[in-house]
Parts: sequence; C-alpha cells; structure tokens
Amino acid sequence: MSNFEEELRRLEPTLRRWLAIAMLGKRIEVRGEENFVREGPNIIIGNHCGAFKDVGTLYRIRPRMVYFTANKNIFNRGDFDRLIRKHLRRHLKEFGVMVNSTLRPIKYLFIRFISSNIARVGTIPVDLESSKREAMKLCVDYLLKGRAIVTLQGRGRVVPGAPHPYVTPFRRGASILAYILYDEHGISVPITPLAMFGTQKPWGIPTRIRVRVGEPMSIQPYMSSDFDRSVGEFKDALESRVKSLFYELIKA
Repeated sequence: MSNFEEELRRLEPTLRRWLAIAMLGKRIEVRGEENFVREGPNIIIGNHCGAFKDVGTLYRIRPRMVYFTANKNIFNRGDFDRLIRKHLRRHLKEFGVMVNSTLRPIKYLFIRFISSNIARVGTIPVDLESSKREAMKLCVDYLLKGRAIVTLQGRGRVVPGAPHPYVTPFRRGASILAYILYDEHGISVPITPLAMFGTQKPWGIPTRIRVRVGEPMSIQPYMSSDFDRSVGEFKDALESRVKSLFYELIKA
C-alpha cells in the first residue's frame, strides 16, 4: 500500500493543477462528512452522473487514501481520447467539436498524464462490456488489506427519461464484495453511501456541487444462505439509500 501512497504524493502537485482545470468554476459543499470511515476496509458507493467531475469531487473531499474503480479505457490514451470526444459531443452537441479542437493541446497533455499514472496510484480497471472477475479479485485483495475503494454507479451522465435520471440502477458488485468478505473471511465491510448533485453541469460552468454522505451500511442484516437473495436485497437497500440522500440534496 505504501507504494501507491508514495506515488500519489509524488504526483499530487501536478494532480492538483489538473484538478483545478477539471473542476473549473465548481464549488463543493459536503454534508455528513463525519460518516466517512477513516480506517480499515471500506467501500464508498454513490451515483455517477458527472463523469470526471465526480472523481474530482471525491478526490477533494476524501478523508484518506481511496482507490477508484474505473473504465479500463482510461488506461489507454487512444481509448481515453475517444471517451472525451464522446463526452463533449453528448453534452455540448456541435459546440463540443469546437471545444475539443480548441483544447486539443491541453487535452493531450491531460490524457497522457492520466493514462500514464492512473495504474500507479492503485486504480482498479474494470471492463464495462465483459467479465469483471479480475476487478472483483483485486477489490477483495484491497479490502483484505484494509483499503477503501470507490465504486460509482452509472455511466457518468444523466439519463433523460429514466425513472431516476441521476441515480441509475445499481450493479451487484459492491454487494457481492460485502457478501464474500463476510461469508469467507468474517469481515463486515462498512459501505458508505453518498449522493452528488451538480457534477452533471458541463465543464467550465460555475456550479455548486452538493454532496451528502450517509451512515455506513452493513450486509449483515441481509445475510442468508441464499447468495442471490442476500446480494439482491442489499443492492436494493444501497440504491434506495443513495436515492434518499439525493432527494435530501435537491430538497435542501
């Protein structure tokens, strides 16, 4: 773990400069910060509707070293470039083409920095289109070593027309990890739910980002000999909690 921490300390000055650019015009407000788990294994789970701004937000408010799960395409420069262009087109339409052309020199520096260093700080690559078995194994290993991992739910954008455009249906990954750690290792991993609002606003537009952190949850009340039932019920409970935290944000 020290190797990842040492690498992050080395990269931090440059990373802060990139974050200042990536989070341009964004102001962060946090409620429930005391609910973050400061030590030992922990999974942080939340909605994902703001692409890189979600990661930038969590990086700024994290109370400890955290390890993100991330689209494996970010680890490759060409794939990462295509993701950025797709993001700009989706959010800015034709204007996104102009933004991409204007910012191309800065964008390439950003892509090179992230793709070259993302694995060095322990980020976990996830193949969104196929098997996630290797990522799950790595997550289990990290948790057994007392680390905190972040798994955001969604594709990094708002989904118009969905039952809940800002909190898309959760995947089972976090619940499966909690089940494995408790069933096979006797470890009850606290899962910290949180909701974010404001990260969906396009880059460069002044916005207040609000974050609500809930109390950690455990799979213990949902454990039974039926794996699918236990995992499914806990997944639903996590999703419901994040939705309620989100409603608290927008009502406030």
